[in-house]
Amino acid sequence: MSSRLLKVSQQAYGFSNLQSTRSVIRMLGLPPEKGRSLKKKIEDYNRVDPEVARKVDIGLPSPHGNARTLALERSKILSKVKNDPQMERLARELKLDVPLESIEEAWKESGLASSHLKVIAEHYNIYSHLFGDAFFYPRVMLDIEYVQKDDSVVPVYRGNIIKPREALIAPEVKFNADKDSLWTLILTNPDGHLSEENAEYVHWFIGNIPGNQVSKGEVVFDYIPPFPPAGTGFHRLVFVLYKQNGKIDYSSLKRTLPCTDLSQRTFKTIDFYRERQDNITPAGLGFYQTDYDYSVKKVFNETLGMKEPRFEYDFPEPYIAEQKWFPNKVAFNVYLDRYRDPCEINKEYIVDRLKTTDPFLKNKPKLNYPGAQYFGRNTPSWLKRKLYWDSMGWGRINNSK
Repeated sequence: MSSRLLKVSQQAYGFSNLQSTRSVIRMLGLPPEKGRSLKKKIEDYNRVDPEVARKVDIGLPSPHGNARTLALERSKILSKVKNDPQMERLARELKLDVPLESIEEAWKESGLASSHLKVIAEHYNIYSHLFGDAFFYPRVMLDIEYVQKDDSVVPVYRGNIIKPREALIAPEVKFNADKDSLWTLILTNPDGHLSEENAEYVHWFIGNIPGNQVSKGEVVFDYIPPFPPAGTGFHRLVFVLYKQNGKIDYSSLKRTLPCTDLSQRTFKTIDFYRERQDNITPAGLGFYQTDYDYSVKKVFNETLGMKEPRFEYDFPEPYIAEQKWFPNKVAFNVYLDRYRDPCEINKEYIVDRLKTTDPFLKNKPKLNYPGAQYFGRNTPSWLKRKLYWDSMGWGRINNSK
């Protein structure tokens, strides 16, 4: 394209201030015969990704109707509250009384609680690790508490941390339900199986619960406390509440109680749901995180009757690049220490540490301005760095003082 034609095109399209070296094609895009047509763009935009579209909602339907209508109603209420001069004055004067309990109840009844809990569960990969490509909105809110010996309670929220010593006995589970309804409550650990990959341990299983009376349900698996072995990090303990269409026969899953054989407690939520998906619907969800403490050893030795396993992580050897003749922007001594024998470095560290240690003499007073020392014009840069770190009290040797 000639410079004259480029200038005319720039003026026609308002690009007169652009540099003449910039191509008009870059600004306007490809010509119609080479670029995508409008139909092709619409098809690409509306193309459905099967990996995303295959997610299936297996939960209860929303009792609150259209989400758009609820959002509009919620925005009207918020607008009314924000424009209330009396409430604004009380808030500014720190005299506004905020009823937290009533706000929490309104949050649960409005349907926002189930949406928020779903987002949190997705963040912790609860659905993908338990139900694969399915999910559900927890329509039934669970109130779960572990009662302690001093009558205090440790609640289960949405991913909070609870120590194994705080969960030694079965928790109290409360939820709102009709008297004639039947429910199944399962507590499972998707992170703690010791021998099988992608498997869980069921810690508690109560079926055919009449209404919200968990104590009157059928005990399929008795409760065992969490037992995250040392070195395995945090484990997720997940409560899932299922609504039953009728009474279910769980005799095939039952074991002799108390069940302390971990091989018999191997469980897979996705298989359990697939076999009974016509009779149960996931409705409630709650979970917490737990990691190792001293009570885990007692659970393994006394409750499970086995030796406590312990795990350690094998860190890979640090990568050390091939040595260069002239490394740039790296101190001379620091660079060579990467390729020296660690025993030699440790010996040098001990010798330097002993040179500055005397049990009969007082420590030298610190300089008022340690960073303003003059080290001499002919002092090499790597030595200046070492002396500067020593004067500032930095580095491995100085940190141990």
